[in-house]
Amino acid sequence: MNNSNKDANLKEKLRQALASTVKVISGDLEINNKVNENKSSKKFDFFELDNLNSKTDFIKARAESDSSALKKKFSSDEIYKKNLPLNSSCKSLYLIAEKIRYEALGGKMLKGIEKNLKDNYNQKISLKRKDQLETKEDVPVVEAFELYMLKKFLNIKLDPLTSKMLNFWEKDFDLAVNEHIKFLKENLEHQNEYSSKFSKILQDMEIFQTEENEDTKEESQNDEQNNPSNEDQESDSEDKKEKNKEEETEAGLDSDYDIDEYKLDEQLVDTDSDQPSNEKVLQKRMNEIHIDYKIFTSKFDEVTKAENLENSEEALKLRKTLDQQLIGFHDIITKLANKLQRQLLAKQNRAWKFDLEEGLLDSSKLPRIIMDPYNSLSFKKEKDLDFKDTIVTLLIDNSGSMRGRPITIAAICADILSRTLERCSVKVEILGFTTKNWKGGQSREYWNKHGKPKTPGRLNDLRHIIYKGADTHWRQAKNNLGLMLKEGLLKENIDGEAISWAFNRLKKRKEERKILMVISDGAPVDDSTLSVNSGDFLEKHLKKIVKFIEDKSEIEILAIGIGHDVSRYYNRAIKITDVNELGDVMISQLSTLFDQKKLH
Repeated sequence: MNNSNKDANLKEKLRQALASTVKVISGDLEINNKVNENKSSKKFDFFELDNLNSKTDFIKARAESDSSALKKKFSSDEIYKKNLPLNSSCKSLYLIAEKIRYEALGGKMLKGIEKNLKDNYNQKISLKRKDQLETKEDVPVVEAFELYMLKKFLNIKLDPLTSKMLNFWEKDFDLAVNEHIKFLKENLEHQNEYSSKFSKILQDMEIFQTEENEDTKEESQNDEQNNPSNEDQESDSEDKKEKNKEEETEAGLDSDYDIDEYKLDEQLVDTDSDQPSNEKVLQKRMNEIHIDYKIFTSKFDEVTKAENLENSEEALKLRKTLDQQLIGFHDIITKLANKLQRQLLAKQNRAWKFDLEEGLLDSSKLPRIIMDPYNSLSFKKEKDLDFKDTIVTLLIDNSGSMRGRPITIAAICADILSRTLERCSVKVEILGFTTKNWKGGQSREYWNKHGKPKTPGRLNDLRHIIYKGADTHWRQAKNNLGLMLKEGLLKENIDGEAISWAFNRLKKRKEERKILMVISDGAPVDDSTLSVNSGDFLEKHLKKIVKFIEDKSEIEILAIGIGHDVSRYYNRAIKITDVNELGDVMISQLSTLFDQKKLH
C-alpha cells in the first residue's frame, strides 16, 4: 500500500471515530448516515480533514468536532435568532458568547471534552502573532472578547501576548459584564435566559452604542444619496398610497416611467441650491449624459452593507474559505503590497531644504558658528510634499462570470491592498455591483404587469454592495470580503450605473486626491435589459459615464479587465489574461499613479 492510500485510510478511520464521538455527544442517531453520504467530498458536516497533516491539525479537528456536537445538543437555533442583537458588531460577540456557553456545558459533562477544547484554545493562543500592539485599534474587539470569554468562563490561562491584547479592552468588558457574571454562569443550561441577558449587555455597551449611531447615520446617508427611490421600504401608509396610485389610473405607468428615467441623476449629483457654481455645472453635464438612458423602475433596487447579506457565523466561514484558498497567493501579493507601502511612506516622510537665507534656524550648523563667528547663520525650510490626502475606491464586478477563482483573487487583493493603504493613511472603500435576480426579477414582473411597453430601458433590480466603507477600519470589515464567495450572490453586471454610484460616493469625500479602480471581466451584460432594448444600450451608457469622469471630473479612473480588453471603455485600462496577475497589476498601477503628479 502506498503512502497516499495509507494516509487516506487513516483519515477515513479518524473521520469515522470523530463521527461516532459526535453521535454519542449530540444524540444525533443519523450522524453515521451523514458521514457515508459525504465520503466523496472528504468532509463531514462541520469538520474537514483533507488538510490534517500535523498534531496541531489533529487537536483542532477533535476540538471542532466536539464543539459542533455540543452545539447540536445544547443550542437551539430558534432561541439564538430570537435574542440576536441588531448591531453587526454585537452579533459577532453574541456568537462567541453562545459558543462559549455550550462548550462550558460540555466541559462540565465530560473531562475529555474539556481537555480537547482547552488544548485547542491554548494552541490557538500560542500561535497568535501581532505586528504591533500599541493602541486599542491594533486589537479587534471580537478577538479581545473571545479572549475575555475564555478567561472568565473556560478558565483558560492567557500568555503575555494575549494578556496584552485583552488589556486594551478588559475594562470595557468588565464594566458591562461583571455585575451579571454570576447570573450568566448560573444560567449556562438555560439558553434563553443566558442569551437574552447577553444580548442586552452587548447592546447597552457604550462602544457599540456609538458605532450603532454611526452605522444608522451612514445607512441614512446612503439611502438619501444613493437609493432615492426606496418607496418599497417606506411605511405601510406609503405602500398603500403607491398601490392606490397604481389602481387609480393606467396613466400612472407613464408618470412612473418618466420619473424613473431621471432617477439616476438624483443618485449622481446633489441638488442643494447652495452648492458652488462648478457643482451646478457638473450637475447639468451629468444630466445631459442620461437623456438617452432610461430606467423602467428603480423601486426594487438595493444599496446594502455586505454584513446584511448573511449572518456573522456564515461570514466567518466564508472568510476562512477565502484565507484557505489563497495561502500561497497571499504571500506573493503581500510582498508586492509591502513594496507599495515603502514607496508611499517614503513620499510622506518629512524632507527639508538646507542652507537657506531664511526659514527655521538649522541648529546642526551652530557648532561652526561657535568655532568661527564669521560663518553666517544657516536656515532650513520643510519641502512641499507631492503626496496628497488620498482615497482609493475599488469597484469590483460581482457578476456570474466572475465566479470561482476570479472573484476569490479579487477579494484577497482588495483585502491586502486595503490593509496596506490604511497603514499609509490612504482611505480605501471596497464596493461591489451585481443584480438581485436573474432574468429581470421584480422589475421585469412590474413591466409585464403594465403591458410590456417598448424600449423600457434598464429592466432588472440592481444590488450595489458596500463591503468596506472608506471610514471603516479594515479589521472591522475583513469578514465582509469573504461574502464575495457567497453562493448565489453573483448575477448580472450593469457597469454604468455602478460606476455612477461609486463616483457619487467618491465626489462627496473631502480628500484632495480621489482614485476609482474598476475590476471587471468584460462588457456590461443584463439579459433582461438587452432583450428589450438595443444591443449596445448598456455599453453606450458605460462609455458616456467613463468619458465624463475622465474629461470633466477631478476623479482619476482606471480599469483592469480580466480576460477581456476594456480599453474601449477606459483610457487607462490594463488587460490580464491570467487572473493570478491581478494582484501584481493592481499594485503596479497604483504605484504608477502615486508616482505621478495629478494632471488635472
